Amino acid sequence: MDTTRQDFADRIGHATGTKTPLRIRGGGSKDWYGQDVQGTVLDTTTYRGITDYEPTELVITARCGTPLAEIEAHLAQHGQMLAFEPPHFGPGATIGGTVAAGLSGPRRRAAGAVRDFVLGAVLVDGKGETLHFGGKVMKNVAGYDVSRLLAGSLGVFGLIAEVSLKVLPQPVAECTVRLHMNEDEALRRLNEWGGQPLPVSASSWHDGVLTVRLSGARSAVDAARKRIGGELLDDADGWWRALREHDGAFFADADSMWRLSLPTVAPPLALQGPQLIEWGGAQRWLRTDADAATVRAAAGKAGGHATLFRGGDGSVGVFQPLAPAVLAIHHQLKNVFDPAGVFNRGRMYKDF
Repeated sequence: MDTTRQDFADRIGHATGTKTPLRIRGGGSKDWYGQDVQGTVLDTTTYRGITDYEPTELVITARCGTPLAEIEAHLAQHGQMLAFEPPHFGPGATIGGTVAAGLSGPRRRAAGAVRDFVLGAVLVDGKGETLHFGGKVMKNVAGYDVSRLLAGSLGVFGLIAEVSLKVLPQPVAECTVRLHMNEDEALRRLNEWGGQPLPVSASSWHDGVLTVRLSGARSAVDAARKRIGGELLDDADGWWRALREHDGAFFADADSMWRLSLPTVAPPLALQGPQLIEWGGAQRWLRTDADAATVRAAAGKAGGHATLFRGGDGSVGVFQPLAPAVLAIHHQLKNVFDPAGVFNRGRMYKDF
């Protein structure tokens, strides 16, 4: 029998009353992301289904346990897509986990991040109460936008029971080209192109090769391809899908994988280990044995921060330590939505 929202409310209410930690879990495809947490598993996969979709309004609403693949297939039938290109990291990926993890794929710099597409959400909080935020159209997204706050929250504020997401039409035309150049030149080119009206929808540099995807009207794509040059990449869809899902050797060989979020204009970082650059220079993946302090100091000096994405020594903390004032705000929000501290305790930060 399918789970109802009331079932979740009852279980959460009981956990709060008994101070029993809950580990919110969907399909488990991103269960490794963040600090490891203990607690009674609150399985969301049976609370599923698309509850509202109007292609002409470019909005889809679905329950948290709805498979991400099901949503993408449904949108594709109408020539639409989740423009932030979320990674699945496994067949069990759900839409609730997608929003909670807050991870975006190759199209993120051109289209926006997960939070930019969240229009509304239904949250079951730590008191077992059902809260509604935002709406199903852009005009309802006003004031203190809690629905977008939930994107990337890793379930520490409550159970994201339902979400409404803005969707976009699939591009009419796409092509992918490759150019051979070093890291300095690739970053310079990407920032130069980023300031021009070119339909660059994704980019990646690794090991002397810059790969660029162009998306949009056929005339714009053709003109940009002539201007940028390079060699046309066959099976581009498969290549970008593999990058999105971290299927390549660069990710498979990693014992310790760092994700660096930096300004696009940040120069190459003098850090030990190979790097892969995305989002026009804003996202840089680093395989290294360097200690956390060294990696985070380099990212901070460049104006960004570093996340221990996979592997490594989790005792150093997965996410960049927060400034005291910012951490205090996080604690205040946690106390409002989850006063008993039962949801995914410690997954984002210790004692949080």
